[in-house]
Amino acid sequence: MQIRLITVGRLKEKWLREAYAEYEKRLGRYCKLTLVELPEARLPESPSDSEIAAALETEGKAILQAAGGCLIAMCIEGKERSSEEFAEMLNQTAIRGGSTVSFLIGSSFGLSDAVKRAAQERISLSRMTFTHQIARVLLAEQLYRAFQIQTGGKYHK
Repeated sequence: MQIRLITVGRLKEKWLREAYAEYEKRLGRYCKLTLVELPEARLPESPSDSEIAAALETEGKAILQAAGGCLIAMCIEGKERSSEEFAEMLNQTAIRGGSTVSFLIGSSFGLSDAVKRAAQERISLSRMTFTHQIARVLLAEQLYRAFQIQTGGKYHK
């Protein structure tokens, strides 16, 4: 299975880069993981709603251009899933022929409506709010956990 993480923005903190790198290494046994980091649109200190909408549209076009296969948008209004449900969803995607899955993580303002509409699934990591940088690490951990669940590994227990 090929998994693409399409993200807007870079991991700035060393500890976040190290945490992501650890899960990236672990996931290498289960899938081909590709990270695509797209630039964030530049916004003023206190952007207006129209400036935010324009930035999301610009970022959204870049996300959709970089994505492929089954698109899964990570967004707050998405469906919350348990780790077991997430593992099953990933498994079902593979069974249906989804050899490539693109997980989409937007900037601090989220994802454009166009990206959300294009996605086959919308998933929320939690009802809590996380930075998009933390979301990347959490998603990588949940992907690793999902593969551990599928293979009966000890990590999940």
